[in-house]
Amino acid sequence: MIKLKRTDSQDQDFIELVKHLDADLAIRDGDDHEFYNQFNSVSMIKFAIVVYENAVPIGCGAIKVFDDERMEVKRMYVTPEHRGKGVAGRILKALELWAIELGYKRCVLETGINQPEALALYHKSGFSRIANYGQYANVQSSFCFEKVLKS
Repeated sequence: MIKLKRTDSQDQDFIELVKHLDADLAIRDGDDHEFYNQFNSVSMIKFAIVVYENAVPIGCGAIKVFDDERMEVKRMYVTPEHRGKGVAGRILKALELWAIELGYKRCVLETGINQPEALALYHKSGFSRIANYGQYANVQSSFCFEKVLKS
């Protein structure tokens, strides 16, 4: 049985999943990992989701305020043995609905060239590629996306 739980960055299951995410990204990003890692602190995230299968945490994602109209999707992760089963799509949809409930009109996000699964998920989920924003503006290996949320 799959269950999604709304929580925040203090949740121990969220913290543990993010450790696995960071380990995976360190391998994928190699020398670029430290650059990306500086923008991925979870200490101030108020809106996180942890997904459980039979009470075992198998995935997570979060949103944080980006500006007055947009939330930024952060820290998306699904354990390797649960990938390809629609878990990430469920997390993303739940985050989008939460952003709508909070009164936001759009979601933005950044992912990297070394995350082909993420790129496919965001395309499939209706996100459109936009110019790289903020700290990612001149980063060739980053891809930024945006989606207009529909309530």
